[in-house]
Amino acid sequence: MKTILLIFTGGTISMSYDKVVSKSVVHDNHDELLKKVAAKIENVNLESIIYSLVPSPSITPNDMLEIGKLIEKKFATKNISGVVITHGTDTLEETAYFLDLFLNEKKPVVLTGSMRNFDEVGYDGFSNLVSAILVALSPESNNRGVLVCLNDEINSAVEVMKTHTLALDTFKSLEFGPLGLVDEKTVIYYRDATYEKEHIKPTELDKRVEIIKVVSGEDGKIIDFYINEKVSGIIIESLGRGNVPKIMVPQIKKALKHNISVVITSRCPMGLVRDTYAYEGGGYHLKNLGVLSGGSLASEKARLKLMAILSLNLDPKDFFSYN
Repeated sequence: MKTILLIFTGGTISMSYDKVVSKSVVHDNHDELLKKVAAKIENVNLESIIYSLVPSPSITPNDMLEIGKLIEKKFATKNISGVVITHGTDTLEETAYFLDLFLNEKKPVVLTGSMRNFDEVGYDGFSNLVSAILVALSPESNNRGVLVCLNDEINSAVEVMKTHTLALDTFKSLEFGPLGLVDEKTVIYYRDATYEKEHIKPTELDKRVEIIKVVSGEDGKIIDFYINEKVSGIIIESLGRGNVPKIMVPQIKKALKHNISVVITSRCPMGLVRDTYAYEGGGYHLKNLGVLSGGSLASEKARLKLMAILSLNLDPKDFFSYN
């Protein structure tokens, strides 16, 4: 009989309506969920750990690191076939991506959650948890990196993002679509992920990396603040193909002179950052200044990657490059 380890961290999947405040609050419902799941999935041993019971905005990069270490330890010391993590949806894609970088496991690690509370009509947490366990049990899920499973769709941690504040099908891989799906109790994969697996394993996260979103007329003066704060890296969520207003360039140069790593991503949800434009502030110009490319990574994922690289004292140029 296979064993699946469930790690509960909190989030909406563990929330109910509170009459006092007339809003949703976290409560420990893991026993109820486990009983319902056990009645639905036969011939599986479910073990569980409560890592935390918090909304996902409270999950920090250091929590992601500790969860990664916990998973690694459990795989090394227990005969488990896979891991399922319940998580709030607000930062689920960040935790999933960090774990994909950190872990180098062949067995599946699957994150899931819900968009509706435990006592709300149409609660999706139960079905999402069942589907995630089925994905973790499937031999076809081995060697696919960390996965995200909600609304019966299976997505890569690298490709997936939360696209809607409320919809049940909020998690999507916009560019390529899901890797597969869960059809009743059958796990079906349509394709492999489009990226090469990266393994970046920090022992601690002691470097600060911040994100700047670029809008029209952005002057980049916030960079002076980050220089004074002695940050180690800045992710610039740029315009289009990887471009910024000309007025930002002096501030970017100043950051680079202070040995702050600067990585460009795009505020567009699809497409690559490329060195297409040579005008001042264009991608080619920024590349020649020493700015690095985040490729197709979302800014929040590029931040975690840069944080991990810098915490290992590795050279970001080896991990962020214009293709």
